[in-house]
Amino acid sequence: MAAKARLPTLCAAPSTCTLLPSLRSPQTNSMAATATATARRNPARPAKAATGPQEAAAAPARDGGTELSAWTSVRQERWEGELPVEGRLPDWLSGTYLRNGPGLWNVGGGGAFHHLFDGYATLVRVSFRRGRATGAHRQVESDAYVSAVASGGPVLREFSQCPDKPGSLLGRMSNAVGILSGAALTDNPNSAVLPLGDGRVLCLTETTKSSVLVEPETLATVGKLRYADGLGGMMMMMIQSAHPIVTESELLTVLPDLARPGHLVVRMAAGSDEREVIGRVDCRGGPTPGWMHSFAVTENYVVVPEMPLRYSASSLIKCEPAPYYAFEWLPASGSYMHVMCRSTGKTVASVEVPPFMAIHYINAYEERGEDDGRAAAVIVDCCEHYGDPAIIETLVLHRLRSLRDKDVLPNARVGRFRIPLDGSPFGELDTALDPEEHGRGIDMCSINPAYLGKRYQYAYACGARRPCNFPNTLTKIDLVEKTAMNWHEEGAVPSEPFFVARPGATDEDDGVVISIVSALGGDGYALVLDAATFQEIARVRFPYGLPYGFHGCWIPDKILTGRFDGNTQVD
Repeated sequence: MAAKARLPTLCAAPSTCTLLPSLRSPQTNSMAATATATARRNPARPAKAATGPQEAAAAPARDGGTELSAWTSVRQERWEGELPVEGRLPDWLSGTYLRNGPGLWNVGGGGAFHHLFDGYATLVRVSFRRGRATGAHRQVESDAYVSAVASGGPVLREFSQCPDKPGSLLGRMSNAVGILSGAALTDNPNSAVLPLGDGRVLCLTETTKSSVLVEPETLATVGKLRYADGLGGMMMMMIQSAHPIVTESELLTVLPDLARPGHLVVRMAAGSDEREVIGRVDCRGGPTPGWMHSFAVTENYVVVPEMPLRYSASSLIKCEPAPYYAFEWLPASGSYMHVMCRSTGKTVASVEVPPFMAIHYINAYEERGEDDGRAAAVIVDCCEHYGDPAIIETLVLHRLRSLRDKDVLPNARVGRFRIPLDGSPFGELDTALDPEEHGRGIDMCSINPAYLGKRYQYAYACGARRPCNFPNTLTKIDLVEKTAMNWHEEGAVPSEPFFVARPGATDEDDGVVISIVSALGGDGYALVLDAATFQEIARVRFPYGLPYGFHGCWIPDKILTGRFDGNTQVD
């Protein structure tokens, strides 16, 4: 990676923490925002070291005088220590939960970011062993972050942030070359964190250059994952899905092609840095591919969505925002779902579907024919926003900070596609269960990973208790019984509920669900729910609240050794 500038320390971590007492029922909790208590037994301890002598102003976001850390830049660049446990953690819970997401929305004097998706990546760790917990957080040292610290403001193109538009013809030409080559795009890996099948741990977002390896215990940035295939260097193919599908044997992902509208489906074997092309899907609409944040797989197929929220090539080249930042909403261009065979790369279905808007896919599986048992259709579930991209503008930071008591969260549902494999030209899009079960809000889903690509019953997601401007509940969705159970705490903002299976479990929901919660009063904790009953069994408190984060992963203790080998290509 590039030479690193000194990183900011915003404040010293306390040796003890002031915590709020909790008076809560198992499902609905309340907190006295102004009450304080002395540190619990097993108090949080300060970081061993916090790098960098600088201090920056990270003013807390306030709403009605109540501090909420979800939309506030992280207090300091790095912290680690023991965490107090309230309740009882399961004896079998032994491993590390990692969560990635934006954590810093202002650097130096260069002004603050505009959108939730812009923030520089903050990695959070909670490790569970023998009923105790330790934690840490640390900034991922991407080139975008390091250069912003050195320059006092953003240098590269972020989700909604464009650097100053060049005034001269030469400057505009240079910018266009930088965009076309990917050099001017961000490498800020603030979306997902994934353990690869060979033990390496990868953070990434939607640019191919954002694939950054990290050390899961110290959270140190190891360096860039340098793909050995050259696919990311192809003209206008510098974008990737932010949610590759990872198994013990391979990584599957999709690379949008902006020059010749379509998508490459690629795989990378565990232990390799070389991606191999499985096949290509040409777009049926245009002028560019639809936004490819995530996709779905079954046991035998890859499902490539093509929605009418399409990449804006002119926005990238001209260094100016499109109507939806990097995207344009073009419903007349059509909406499609493509199905590719994982073994042959052949597209076996390409159907037109009703207009849809889906950032995250939950799961997919094959529907078998009653007569011959062969796959007759592919079923795909997603968090669907009724064909309306308004959710993107809902995530502007000033709206998140100022509209907490307003019912402005756009409606969403569990959308279920049925894609026939008999050559039919059209697919179906229905609602999988009554959206009122989850408050007409749904996103940030996880499932039991043993059911990836298979018929399943349960999904865990962030839902809504209205009025709200952002998902504010955790919900367990039963897609067979068409019901949901919900956890809610007044004023709190929970992040993605991540399912961890009990070792040896045979029931689909035998395990726990972990979510990091930003609570009123600047408080923050990792919540642990029993996945079967959806009752709280423990919470692990941080010394202060953390910013909202996106996606997480679980690394069992037994695979936390031998992660990096001599074949890893890093900066």
